[in-house]
Amino acid sequence: DANRQISEYKFKLSKAEQDITTLEQNIGRLEGQVARYKNAAENAEKVEDELKAEKRKLQRELRTALDKIEEMEMTNSHLVKRLEKMKANRTALLSQQ
Repeated sequence: DANRQISEYKFKLSKAEQDITTLEQNIGRLEGQVARYKNAAENAEKVEDELKAEKRKLQRELRTALDKIEEMEMTNSHLVKRLEKMKANRTALLSQQ
């Protein structure tokens, strides 16, 4: 009976050691996954920050371009009015001759 119990305990010990080995392998695998995911998350945050900076830069450029367009449209409008006045003056001068 004692030998059977010893045998049983040896078997349980062997099984427990196998389980420990399996669990240690799982821990190693999971730690590797955590490291990869952490690295991927850090890279994603870095890319996100770069994209946000690029977006801000492009928005500044857009505002500058829109301001320039508005300024050019105002200048164009002013020049068109001047041209119309000059044409009217020329017409008036020609009709006086």
